[in-house]
Amino acid sequence: MHITRNRPDSTQGRAEHFTGTVWLDEIAAPDAPSRLRMFSVHFTPGARTAWHRHPHGQVLHVTEGEGLVQREGGPVEPIRAGDTVWIEPGEAHWHGAGPRTFMTHLAVVEAAQDGTTAEWGALVDDTTATASCPN
Repeated sequence: MHITRNRPDSTQGRAEHFTGTVWLDEIAAPDAPSRLRMFSVHFTPGARTAWHRHPHGQVLHVTEGEGLVQREGGPVEPIRAGDTVWIEPGEAHWHGAGPRTFMTHLAVVEAAQDGTTAEWGALVDDTTATASCPN
């Protein structure tokens, strides 16, 4: 058993991977052979990820606020505190906060053998992010 009492500092999301202001807190990244990675991700209103994929899928669990998620070819879906989203391995998608609210979620992924956790694509424009937004 290992108890982590001092986590790494929060890091700001990279501009090539996020639109708006996003902060990430690493919750878990155990040593090999584990490939588990878990982050608490904090999105300011309107902030969101770029399109991306995960080699082994991703679990998102919304802990605060309201947000949006979309898979390639699908509608923009609202998500709220308490919702859990399973994103299939290799499924192109994006997620982020609603236009008027903050949103925090836990993001859980399994890294590929080479350590890769995501393959990043294009940023999501405002038109796409709000096209089906219920807010």
